[in-house]
Amino acid sequence: MEPDRVLSDIADYVLGAEITSKEAYDTARLCLMDSIGCGVLALSYPACAKLMGPILHGTVVPLGSRVPGTQFILDPVRAAFCIGTAIRWLDYNDTWLAAEWGHPSDNLGAILALGDHLSQKAVSRGREPARVRDVLTWAIKAHEIQGVLALENSLNRVGIDHVLFVKVASAAVSAAMLGCTREQVISAVSNAFLEATLRAYRHAPQTGSRKSWAAGDATSRGVQLAYWAMAGEMGYPKALSAPGWGFQDVWFHGKEIVLARPLGSYVMENVLFKVSFPAEFHGQTALEAALRLHPSVRDRLDEIEEIIITTQESAKRIIDKEGPLHNPADRDHCIQYMVAIGLIYGEVTADSYSDRVASDPRIDRLRSKMKVVEDPRYSADYLDPNKRSIANAVEVRFKDGTSTGKLEVEYPIGHKRRRHEATPLLYEKFRSNMDSRFPHHRVEEMIALFKDPRALDEMPFHEFMDLLVI
Repeated sequence: MEPDRVLSDIADYVLGAEITSKEAYDTARLCLMDSIGCGVLALSYPACAKLMGPILHGTVVPLGSRVPGTQFILDPVRAAFCIGTAIRWLDYNDTWLAAEWGHPSDNLGAILALGDHLSQKAVSRGREPARVRDVLTWAIKAHEIQGVLALENSLNRVGIDHVLFVKVASAAVSAAMLGCTREQVISAVSNAFLEATLRAYRHAPQTGSRKSWAAGDATSRGVQLAYWAMAGEMGYPKALSAPGWGFQDVWFHGKEIVLARPLGSYVMENVLFKVSFPAEFHGQTALEAALRLHPSVRDRLDEIEEIIITTQESAKRIIDKEGPLHNPADRDHCIQYMVAIGLIYGEVTADSYSDRVASDPRIDRLRSKMKVVEDPRYSADYLDPNKRSIANAVEVRFKDGTSTGKLEVEYPIGHKRRRHEATPLLYEKFRSNMDSRFPHHRVEEMIALFKDPRALDEMPFHEFMDLLVI
């Protein structure tokens, strides 16, 4: 049976494509560094830390995968969950926005876990280990699969969580890393498509912490499906197009799943970094505008009459929230909360979403004065492949009739168009995040390594992971 075109294209790409883009590799190094730092910082939060480690205490895994920032040595499936969950926990890792949104570095859960194990395994058998360069190649390919699928296939509009595309990308790349055949890669990817999940935990009234471990679960599942495919488990070549019961008929009302552009390195080259503050990316430029306005409004909070937030359709649909916000997962996906924090405090950290900070009565007082409106131009530019802007504007109006004026930010600092501004700040972000768990001299050694692309690329990957064990 001839597989669906999307399944075949993904398999051919992951097995055969050569990545030649210097820009993609330069960005992938930043992505690797940033993602590790995000994961290490997350371990300081008990809600994340409690999910780390083996299912059964005391489990010993020969040539097991390490979890950065810990002493855990786990099987690759469990390690992928732990690494992916930590990277994603604080909503601080890279982002991709299109018809579907998501966080392509979620796939590093699978790639780091499997790369560490396979590198150690190769050395134990007298073969050449995987190098960091290999891991960067797999990261570029995982980003590309997830991101290109997201360009024109909107899962959120039919109620499916975006981590399905993480599961698909992780399954494809893991299968290739394991040395699977084309048929086996298709098996892993087809089984991933069969496992769509609801996104009910991302929305009021029950926004919850599952949104922080769902991607870890998805990337871990990708590794599991790849191992099963390598063992000979059958695939479903018409998983997408089967009449009545296939993905397209059940979820997309017959609309075809498509790859909007040939698979290459476009996504890694254009990925968005969360540089200075953790916040849902559709609201990043609104938060940046609020932070710029802070000096002019911080002493006039009681004089505010109205706050107008102008945004894109996607932000209006998913992070425009009125009424009570019940937990940090709810707050970091509320554009009004982000703007209020920026206006009041002039800074945003992961702690800004805590119950302690949320108890400040000024936050909800400002939220009650906010109006969120869509600008059709912002929505169009958001989807324009030549712009990919994430525009927002904030205007604060006072009771005496004066106003701050409309402060517009079209491209967040983590955007490709502002990469030159972002790069030094990403190094500082990494330093700060890693200092939360590692001796400062070791952090400086890691930064020096990331600033030496040739040395980093040639390093055996298991030796790189050695550096991340506390």
